[in-house]
Amino acid sequence: MDDNELYPIGDVARRTGLSVSAIRYYSDAGVIDPTHVTEAGHRLFDVRAIARLELVRTLRDLDAALDDIRRLLGGETSLHDLLATHLELVERQERDLRARRAVLRTLVKQGGTAAQAALMHKLVSMPDDERERLVDDFWDDVSDGLDVNPDFVGRLREMRPSLPEDPTAAQLEAWIELADLVQDPEFRGAVRSYLQDTFTTFPGRLMAATPVQDFIYGTGMTIMGDIMAAYRSGLPADAPRSRELAVRLVDATAALDDRQATASFRREMAAKFDEIDVLLREEDDDTGSRFDLTHGRYLTLVSVINGTSGPDQEVVPFAWIAAALRASAP
Repeated sequence: MDDNELYPIGDVARRTGLSVSAIRYYSDAGVIDPTHVTEAGHRLFDVRAIARLELVRTLRDLDAALDDIRRLLGGETSLHDLLATHLELVERQERDLRARRAVLRTLVKQGGTAAQAALMHKLVSMPDDERERLVDDFWDDVSDGLDVNPDFVGRLREMRPSLPEDPTAAQLEAWIELADLVQDPEFRGAVRSYLQDTFTTFPGRLMAATPVQDFIYGTGMTIMGDIMAAYRSGLPADAPRSRELAVRLVDATAALDDRQATASFRREMAAKFDEIDVLLREEDDDTGSRFDLTHGRYLTLVSVINGTSGPDQEVVPFAWIAAALRASAP
């Protein structure tokens, strides 16, 4: 291409991929001035004008506003600033679209009404402080009159959702479900009942005691982490490593409660762990385990929203630990 050569609008259209009418439009709008106009009114463009038209086409393909492009070509802004501003706009539109998608998918799945649509739209656009108040209100209600160690309940409250600034559709859908659940009096009552039944009798009461919780979330994190890893790996409960871990956990727990880690105590703990496992997996109208329908569902949704998963959000394998304890008996 000759820098000094002038090209008719048809050639420019073929080189840039723009239509002739689009080039005329940009010329008439003052975005790109022709290099020369003949006496017959034909517009001619040099290579610099063609390069500018190619930039216009690229930016328009990216949905940049014509006024912003005109400012760029006029030297009023830089390409970097234009792209950065436009990127921010596109990202905001993307977040809005994801929110709408989450609402629509949930409504289609549930066969929702217009009132539900308005509520869900409010939920996905809710400010962070309102989300915090919603979760706080849930835990205030659940813990009201709950005969469980307040320090333990306080740890449960710390497992809460934190919707990221740029959430995925799955995170938004999980938040919609969770927000709906934590406002449901029936769900609140079910969570309260589950916690009351599980952590007010031995060994749940012992596991919820402050010294034991401090141990589990402190020096005991290693033991619990090792137990969860062994369980997830498929290691049999009667394997030497499994027996060792179960005994370490129970012996450390006994010491915290000023009890002797006797063989009798281990058998007692094994029996109670089995009872807790039955309680956790108790069926509720054939729809799933009690844990999965109550606090377990809360933790699962929190995990999705936060984009995290880990041993603290998994069900402790009480039956596996009980079997390992029995296998370790002399």
